[in-house]
This record gives sequence, structure tokens and C-alpha cells, in this order.
Amino acid sequence: MEVLLENILIYAGVFLLIIIIVFLYLRKQKVESRQVDEKIRIAKEEGLHEPVSLHPVVDVNKCIRTGACISACPEKDILGISNGKATIINASRCVGHGACFHACPVEAITLYIGTEKRGVELPHVSQNFETNVSGIFIAGEIGGMGLIKNAVEQGKQAVENLARTIQKNIPADYDLVVIGAGPAGISATLTARKLGLKVLTLEQDTLGGTVFTFPRSKIVMTSAMDLPLHGKVKLFETSKAELLDLWVNVLNKNKITITENSKVDSIVAGDGRFVLGTTAGDHYSTRRVLLAIGRRGSPRKLNVPGEELDKVAYRLLEPELLSGKRIVVVGGGDSAVESALLLMDENRVTLMYRGEVFGRLKPKNSEKIKEAAQSGKIDVRFKTSLTTIDREFVTYHSDDLEGPIELKNDLVFIFAGGELPTQFLEKSGILITRKFGEAILKH
Repeated sequence: MEVLLENILIYAGVFLLIIIIVFLYLRKQKVESRQVDEKIRIAKEEGLHEPVSLHPVVDVNKCIRTGACISACPEKDILGISNGKATIINASRCVGHGACFHACPVEAITLYIGTEKRGVELPHVSQNFETNVSGIFIAGEIGGMGLIKNAVEQGKQAVENLARTIQKNIPADYDLVVIGAGPAGISATLTARKLGLKVLTLEQDTLGGTVFTFPRSKIVMTSAMDLPLHGKVKLFETSKAELLDLWVNVLNKNKITITENSKVDSIVAGDGRFVLGTTAGDHYSTRRVLLAIGRRGSPRKLNVPGEELDKVAYRLLEPELLSGKRIVVVGGGDSAVESALLLMDENRVTLMYRGEVFGRLKPKNSEKIKEAAQSGKIDVRFKTSLTTIDREFVTYHSDDLEGPIELKNDLVFIFAGGELPTQFLEKSGILITRKFGEAILKH
């Protein structure tokens, strides 16, 4: 009888312990869900809940709440767990790493570009990176993948695919001409050399492409990548200077020269090959073409009087050389905010943005700009737009104040995004379509 009673007490104790554990687990889950729901509410208020371009979509019927997607994401609060399922919090902060996609053990995540309401213009590209024009391929930012790691991988894959289609019996100067020497273009060039292709790489500006236009100290890469003819790059929190040095060393080691300051303005197809013309009057024939140019094409201008003055710039290369200046930075994205932050210690900086709040900012930038504004290091003026630029001042309009307002000023930096090189692409015969919520990475 005593043994039976002892067993009953043991089982009762175990059962009670299980109930307590389950209760604590469910309570913890409920608290976490409330926290995620609050983050979603804030994200909606700040305009960060709706995606801008690339973003994950979760199949809640497949999700088993492992949290692997959240742990794998290098960004902050893109995904969270609410009511036992993964959900989107700050979709507009997604930069398309694809880490969540690969980490999910039940393949419940798909990476989409665009939404039903907000389309994104992209050139038509097949799964092997070929456009509707046979023989012309696309990789990197212009195809929708702006993240350095992803662009490098795409450049590699695109060349591996096109190499299988090259017909050596067609007379041409090159097997492949790569247009653009950014992350995708450099990776493509290295892969072509690795595969024994005769390759020429043309860059309209300087080695690094869009990366070269970033401030020298800007952190440009936060995840490892596999660089052809070099191997795994395990640099984290990598600056622009470090990344450019790496590329230069790898190219030099493999005796590869990039033809800089050579802008391609025409691609003419015929007889199984392509003839490329540049603005300098040079012509090259090739069996295959890879476009690895940026989405921005040329900087978007404000089209206001005085914008042609030499005090106006569209990129910030060496902020450390500027001091004691009255600087206006225009824009509400990461480029504008990062530039303002780099300039604030040695200059009087005013950041103007036409929106009511900043939109798609990286978490660190969002925190830093709030601190800078609160401390008075940066004068942030929302709902404002420049109307005139003069040599000694600028004039702007504010939604909250009457009449034009003058502000003494020495320099103006404009970060209003860029324009897709649509005309060049269409002239080459490449079809451009607007993507409304189309899957680009799915199982």
C-alpha cells in the first residue's frame, strides 16, 4: 500500500512538473507573441511593415516554429514568431540575403520581389540568367540582387551557365564581354578566367562599380562569400576600402585587367555574335555578353534651379576631408543617413527628407540618426523639399511652414536614388517587366 501511494505521489509530482513546464512555455510564447505584435504595430506606424522590393513570405501551414529563420537573418527584426508561427515584422528592411530561405528546415519560406500593389521594374531573366535576347545574360543588382554576397554568387553562376552555350566556331574577339566591374562583374570575370574563357571586362567608372561610390569607411559587407579563384572570404564588418583591396589583389594575382572609364552604349547582335560600341568609339566583338551593371544607371536629380552648381554632388567619397562646412544632405535612405552621420562631427549638417518619417533604413542607421537628431548633431527636417540652390544658400519648402525658407549653405549632397538604365536595355532588345509579388527564390 505504501509503495502504491509512493508511486502515485511520484506520478502526481511528474504530472504537476509537466503542467508547470507547459504553463511556463505557453506563457513565454504568449509574451513573445505580444512583443512581436507590438513590433509589427510600430513597424506599420513607421512605414517599415510593407516590403519595398525583396522580402520573405512565410507559408504558415508549413511553419513549425523552429526559429531557424530568425537566427539565420543577419538583419534585425525582419521576422518574428507570433501565435506559434513565423511572421514578417519589418519587411522593408529586407535586403535579400536569402539566409532565412536556406535555414528553414521545412522549406516554408519563399523570397519574393515586389508586391501586389507595388511593382518593381526588372529585365526579363530566365533561371539560368539569360535574357529574352539569346546570348545576353544578366547578374547582380540590375537583376534584383543588390546584396554583395548574392551578386558575387550570381556572377559566378551566370558565367558557368553561359560557358556551356558558347560556340567557338563563331569568329569573335572574345568569348565573353562583362559589362560592369562591381561585385557581380568581378566574380563573373574571375569565373570566366577559371573556366579558360577569353574575357574582357568594361566598367564605365572605376573598379568596384556602385561600391566605389560609397564613403571610404562605409561597412559594405557583413556576411562571408565565396570568391572565384580566391576561395572563402571570411571578413565581417568589411569596409569599402578592405573590399576594394581584396578585389584588386585577386585580380592582380590572376593577371586580370579591368578596362575602366569605358561606357558601353550599344549592343548589336548578328551572325551568332555581338558587337559592342562604347562612347569613346571603341568596338568589340564577342560570343556572349554579361550585363552586371547597377540598377541606378545615373543619379536621379531634383531638377531644381542651381542644381548644376559645383557645390552639388550625388556621392560622398572622402567625408574626412570636409570640415567647417554648412552641408545640406537630401534624402531619406541609408545613403543619405550614412553620409549625414559621417559628416556631422566636423560640419553643420542639415538632413532634409520629403517624407514624415524615414522609410527603409538599416537598424543601426535608424538608431544612430535618432541619437544624432536628439543630441542636435544633425538638424533633421522632415516634410521638406529643396526648391532652389544658390552659391551661398538654399531655398526649401516645408509642409509645416509658410513660404520659401532660406538656409545658408556651402555644399549639397543629393541621394534621391537612381534611374534604371531602361533606354540602354530596351535599345539592346531586352524586355523589361514590372514584377508584382513574384517569387525569385523558392523550393
